[in-house]
Amino acid sequence: MWKMLKTNADMRRVFMAQVISYLGDWFSFVAIIGLVDDLTGSKFLVSLVVVAFSLPSFLASPIAGSMADRFDRRRILVFVSVIQVVAAFGLLFVGKDTVWLAFLAQSTISALAAVISPATEASIPNIARDNDELAAANSLLGSTWGVMLAVGAAIGGVFASVFGRDAAFIANGVSFALAAILFSRIKTPMQKDRDVETQRQRIRPIADMREAINHSRKDPVLMALIFSKTTFAIGAGVVSQLAVLASDVFNGGDAARGLLIGVRGVGTGLGPLIAMRYTRGQLGKVLLICGFASLAFSGFYLVGAWMPTLWLTAIFVMLAHLGGGAQWTLSSYGLQLRSPDHIRGRILAGDFALVTLMLSLTSALAGLVSEIYGVRQAISGFACAAAIASVIYIRATQRLRTQLQQQPDAEL
Repeated sequence: MWKMLKTNADMRRVFMAQVISYLGDWFSFVAIIGLVDDLTGSKFLVSLVVVAFSLPSFLASPIAGSMADRFDRRRILVFVSVIQVVAAFGLLFVGKDTVWLAFLAQSTISALAAVISPATEASIPNIARDNDELAAANSLLGSTWGVMLAVGAAIGGVFASVFGRDAAFIANGVSFALAAILFSRIKTPMQKDRDVETQRQRIRPIADMREAINHSRKDPVLMALIFSKTTFAIGAGVVSQLAVLASDVFNGGDAARGLLIGVRGVGTGLGPLIAMRYTRGQLGKVLLICGFASLAFSGFYLVGAWMPTLWLTAIFVMLAHLGGGAQWTLSSYGLQLRSPDHIRGRILAGDFALVTLMLSLTSALAGLVSEIYGVRQAISGFACAAAIASVIYIRATQRLRTQLQQQPDAEL
């Protein structure tokens, strides 16, 4: 894994761009959550911050997938990162009478992130030099998100407490600028050559997404991989309530919020590293681990919601996201293996759209349930729903996993 970074300069640039950008994202996330909580005192509005991180991604995904398949992915990454710089600095103007600006700026950043995600993920198979590097890259990049969540949220909470939330917003803007510079230096073609006719085709979001759906519907493995994330997303609304849990139950400030959000990143970072060791490029194993990883996510949250201390709660949140991180990374890895390059961006964008839609809905609902019944009850309810969905998914994919084990050559 580390040898790959040492010898593959362009993979190293992608890795560093993600490290820096994710670090800034989580600095900003903790600051926005704390700012909205302090300005409004509303659990529902705090949950809407998470919606602002996810719903715009869903709305932008149809266009994002088409862009990733039709246009130069490197130029897309550079251009979008520059626009994110401007949006990030917009958070500096949020105040008591302009709370709406926090949602507008973050929604813009998230919509642009929906372009970054499929363009990057669709490029990895082209930058990787063989299947072993592809597996290593997915494990590493999947863990990067979690590790930077842990570092960014934990340090970001302290950073915002010491230097102020505006400093965290500035740091996020600078991180996008550095990412743009790194993307601009990638030399390996990030997609196969497109013919002139393909390049001249205009983007048709609905028609393009329909093409990706039709392609996926013909392949039960692709459908199983896409729907695997929904089992996780059904319960992922609990994440929107971590900051509320820290402040309402444990009377914590930005540092406590950063702790619970940060340990989530520790689990998310370690989960893919552990799980990827057991797949060996076998999609049957990918599907099995995805199902049980989602079940672990929901089970640990169900118990963790009722722990008596902040630190015990933090431990269970970390354990839950070992499963969450493994599930997210493995399902994306499986889609990369299974999808042809000419449509890979749209399939990955469709997958991203589905999970972000579910995240948005469950986050908003979790906020409402928390407002009415309490934060611990909200977390328990959504964890139970995710556990039921995970069991159904494991049973529903059993025959497909058996077929994949009997026909290993059909997996690649």
